[in-house]
Amino acid sequence: MEKLPVNRLIKPTFSDRVFDSINLIIMIILLFVFVWPLWFVLIASFSDPNEVWMGNVLLWPKGFNLMAYEELFTYGRIWTGYGNTIFYTVVGTIVNLIMTICAAYPLSKRNFMARHFFIVLLMITMYFGGGLIPTYLVVNKLGLLNTRWAMIIPGACSVYNVLITRTYFMSSIPDALQEAATLDGANSYQYLVRIVLPLSKPILAVVGLYYAVGHWNDFYTALIYITNEDLLPLQSFLRDILMSNKMMLNSTSLQGMDAATAEARMQLAQTLKYSVIIVSTVPVLCIYPFIQKYFVKGVMIGSVKG
Repeated sequence: MEKLPVNRLIKPTFSDRVFDSINLIIMIILLFVFVWPLWFVLIASFSDPNEVWMGNVLLWPKGFNLMAYEELFTYGRIWTGYGNTIFYTVVGTIVNLIMTICAAYPLSKRNFMARHFFIVLLMITMYFGGGLIPTYLVVNKLGLLNTRWAMIIPGACSVYNVLITRTYFMSSIPDALQEAATLDGANSYQYLVRIVLPLSKPILAVVGLYYAVGHWNDFYTALIYITNEDLLPLQSFLRDILMSNKMMLNSTSLQGMDAATAEARMQLAQTLKYSVIIVSTVPVLCIYPFIQKYFVKGVMIGSVKG
C-alpha cells in the first residue's frame, strides 16, 4: 500500500472554513459576555463616582478616583474580617482535605468489605438533611457557637468531593503500586503519604480550590453561628458596609444634607459596590495561577475517566 508523504496536508474545505469562522465568532461573543462584566466592575471601582453614576464608564475608567477604596478601608473592622477569613480559609481547607482523603482512600479499596454500605450511607446525606434547626442544636450542644470552629467543623467534609477523590484514587492509582510498596516494606499509612498523595496533586488542587472558595465566600454560616464581631469573616463586614450604606441612603439622614452632598454620597454608594466586589474576589483570583496546571489536569482527568 502506497504511503502518503508526511508533509502533505489536507486542505480544509469550504464547509470547514465556515464552521471554523462560526466557532470563532461564537467564542469572541462568549468572551465578551463573560469578560466585560468583570472588566466593568474593575474600571468602575477606580472611576469617578459621578462618571459611574451618569453611565459614562463603559470600556475605560474615567476620572481615576480611589474614594470608594478609601471609604471602604477606613472601616476599621475590615482588617479583622480579612484576618478571620484567611484563618477560616487556610485552616478550613486543610481540615477539609484531611477529612476528604481519610474518607475517600478506604472507599477506593476494592478489598474493603463495607465500602458499599458506607458509600450508600454517604450518598443518603446528599439527598436528605436534618435541617437548619437540628443542625443549630447540634452545634450548640457541642459548644461551638461563637467560636472559630463553628465556621469549620459543621462543613468539614463534602460527600460530593469525597466521591470525586475516591474515583480518582480508583482510576488513576494502579493497584500494582501498592503491591510494590508492600514488598518494599511500606505499610498503608506510608503508601498513602509517600505514593498516593504525591500522585494525586491534580485532584487535591481541584478539591482544595473548591473548599477554599467556599470558605472565602461564606457569610451564611457566620450569620447563623457567630454573634461576636471579632470572629466574623470578611464577607459579613462587606455585607454590613453595603447594608449600612443602603440604610443611610434610605433613611431621613439625607434630609439634613445639602443637595450636592447628598448626591455625592449616593454616587459614592454606587461605586462602593464595585470596590467591595474587587476586594472580596482579588485574593482568590491571585491563588489560581499557582495551581492552574494541577487544576486543569485534575478537571480533565475527572471528565475523561469519570
